[in-house]
Amino acid sequence: MAQYFELHPQNPQPRLLKQAVALLEQGGLLAVPTDSSYALACHLDDKAAADRLRQVRGVDEKHHLTLLCRDLSELANYARVDNKQYRLLKLATPGPFTFILDATREVPRRLSHPQRKTIGLRVPDHPVLQQLLELHGGALLATTLIPRGEDEPLNDAQDIRQRYEKLVAGVVDAGACPLEPTTVIDMTAMDTGGEPVVTRLGRGDPARLGL
Repeated sequence: MAQYFELHPQNPQPRLLKQAVALLEQGGLLAVPTDSSYALACHLDDKAAADRLRQVRGVDEKHHLTLLCRDLSELANYARVDNKQYRLLKLATPGPFTFILDATREVPRRLSHPQRKTIGLRVPDHPVLQQLLELHGGALLATTLIPRGEDEPLNDAQDIRQRYEKLVAGVVDAGACPLEPTTVIDMTAMDTGGEPVVTRLGRGDPARLGL
């Protein structure tokens, strides 16, 4: 049965956040709010939890999972970022953007794209999720919470609790999210002098990066 944490959206109660983090440490999946929509998240280094996350979400190893990072310096631990890429990332973080970048050796091979060796990373702009990441002390592996066979993410924490109470360890309720996907920007072409490519237009405005 999933634990349910009802948190203030701007000033979340640290005691409840610590309980949620403890579930992650035990290998549990959490439903968490972000600056785009609710997401499923788990510990980055827990293979069994990552496998369960894919199973619950209904995606295979070719589906890009995303690393949720506290800040740009943490993001740079998991992706190879040159000066030009870094300057663009600085313009768009924190915010509703997902960046496709070449993964570093810090990323377990099972989590990067099997052919391209890339990973999706982002720094979310959500007070509750930021404090959760801070207490966890590292990045989380995540995917948008879209039920199997459906196209739209869930946005009501009570609904998430009812539908996933036997599949996740906890639900972090901080109210409704914007319910608009992140803008996805593939930066890998910049390694060879190319330009970043917007592969999905969402809540993040590409003009923020001059695109």
